[in-house]
Amino acid sequence: MKEKSCLKKNSCRICLSSDIQKVVELTPTPPGNNFISGDQMDKLEEVFPLDLYFCNVCHHIQLGHVVDPQFLFQNDYSYVSSTSPVFVEHLSSYAKYAINLLDIKKSSLIIDIGSNDGTCLKYFKQLGMTVLGIDPAVKIAEIANSNGINTIPDFFSSSIAEEIIIEHGKADLITSHNACAHIDDLDSVISGVSMLLKDDGVFIMEVGYFLDVFENKWFDTIYHEHVDFHTVKPLHKLFSRFDLELFRVERITPQGGSIRVFIQRKGGKRPVDVSLSELEKLESKRGLHKPETYKNFENQINKVRDNFQDLIKDIKESGKTIAAFGAPTKATTLSYHFQIDKTQIDFIVDDNPLKQGLYSPGIHIPVYDASHIYTKKPDYLIILAWNFAESIMSKHQEYLELGGSFIIPMPETRVIKKEYD
Repeated sequence: MKEKSCLKKNSCRICLSSDIQKVVELTPTPPGNNFISGDQMDKLEEVFPLDLYFCNVCHHIQLGHVVDPQFLFQNDYSYVSSTSPVFVEHLSSYAKYAINLLDIKKSSLIIDIGSNDGTCLKYFKQLGMTVLGIDPAVKIAEIANSNGINTIPDFFSSSIAEEIIIEHGKADLITSHNACAHIDDLDSVISGVSMLLKDDGVFIMEVGYFLDVFENKWFDTIYHEHVDFHTVKPLHKLFSRFDLELFRVERITPQGGSIRVFIQRKGGKRPVDVSLSELEKLESKRGLHKPETYKNFENQINKVRDNFQDLIKDIKESGKTIAAFGAPTKATTLSYHFQIDKTQIDFIVDDNPLKQGLYSPGIHIPVYDASHIYTKKPDYLIILAWNFAESIMSKHQEYLELGGSFIIPMPETRVIKKEYD
């Protein structure tokens, strides 16, 4: 693995202004998805700043420090779309919806940026489309290719776009699901999108919506993979620089709150929808265009942390045992800022086989498969993958029947026990 690096970002990724200021400071962490094996436990793991910066020109929110993406994504990246039933269902319905909404004809070229294991493209392919994925996580791109989804194992850029045009032609639809927030060099990506789209083509970008993060105190979606936190207003500036325009936006629920943004060439055939101006007004009403708003956000986060710590302290003092369900990247942010460690949590379970048998970043809590819940029978189970809490609890009702209790840490800490008649 190449030497890790972390660089300070001194300008806005959206409008390129240097007029940015720090507005939220979280506990520094190692990269949130860098789970390690037992023989790596003695190696020092670097932690990097996790601070939000506000652009005083376009009002964009971004991380102030960027960890080398080669370190984050290419070597040991282990998030796999197909392990989340909720997200799989989202991608399946999305493919049908996009084809119907945009009237995409069979055999059209669909390209997915950050295509992961090809789950999304699989559904487009089943509907008769020609598909191509691009993803920098080499091992996961190999999974996609072995499953019949043609995938380029690399970072998407304008140079990759040129190669695709030569080999495959231009795209009718380009999609991206929670990938664009990971990209430091947005200009190269959006330039590549502009090159790759047919004249009447559409780019659909799904990204986390910072208004939802702000309103629900979802601070654990802030981690080094997510270098940007998007709202509608700044996106107009970004795409305008590449002769593109937003024409529609939808609020959606997977992965916490997100937005699905529809982009075409400036002056394209699709009318600009009122949904854009409506969300911009809401963002302004909530104060997202003012830097002072974010101090209140940080104070609210720390109040949730204090309540969580009080609960865990009471449980441990009563002699009860605690484990955790879910090893998503966000769990590292939550664990560090909430000061969770091995003295509080005995183990983590996760459905992703790529994480089972490993240890959590920095804190080194072991990760097992879900059967460990029933062999070890912890008294409490913290759902670190809280955005899938309902699905997890539904699947593991037996744990409640055995007398266990779930703890949902976000957005407000609560305990779920079996209800007795």
